[in-house]
Amino acid sequence: MTDVLCYGDSNTWGCVPLVGLEPTRRFPPEVRWPGVLRRELGAGHWVVEAGANGRRTIWDDDLEPHRNGREELLPTLVAHHPLDLVVLMLGTNDLKARFDVPPRDIAEGAGVLVDDVRASPYGPDEGAPLVLLVCPPPLAALDRFAADFEGGVEKSHELAAYYAAVAEARGCAFLDAGAHVSASDTDGVHLDREAHHTLGRAVAAVVRDLLPNG
Repeated sequence: MTDVLCYGDSNTWGCVPLVGLEPTRRFPPEVRWPGVLRRELGAGHWVVEAGANGRRTIWDDDLEPHRNGREELLPTLVAHHPLDLVVLMLGTNDLKARFDVPPRDIAEGAGVLVDDVRASPYGPDEGAPLVLLVCPPPLAALDRFAADFEGGVEKSHELAAYYAAVAEARGCAFLDAGAHVSASDTDGVHLDREAHHTLGRAVAAVVRDLLPNG
């Protein structure tokens, strides 16, 4: 059995694009991109979802506790090891205006998570898991989240180049989600059903190349 962990934010959790002030809803497992990945990989693979709404890369959020991706990462690895591969897709929430984090620093924060996974003993035979770093797609036209992400659309379009450089420097696999999907125009942040399907298939194509029995 090959085990893959998908570690991310609300777009890994499967948040349905939000209209107005409606409550948060979640796509069913078979719609979410990790579920699509599981289906695409087929028998002999297990995909673990570990998404959390509002999760950041390496920083705290004083308004929403337990959103520091670095603090939650190693406990998640411990809970699900041994893992053959960890797919990391974080950075969108670091674009929020109140954090004022430059795109380069967001990418470097994601790089810290790559380093943490690769320094861990939670892969096969107490080695480190492989890592696939995914740059989240750029923000679209914002509605409900316009104030939260003021100035974030422009910064989000800069992320892919920095993420690619971070992955190259660390010699880990890289996927630019924005080359395959776009955030929904409904709220400008979250993926719709079709985007989840497309992203899951794009990730699966990379995973097949990374894993011996992919």
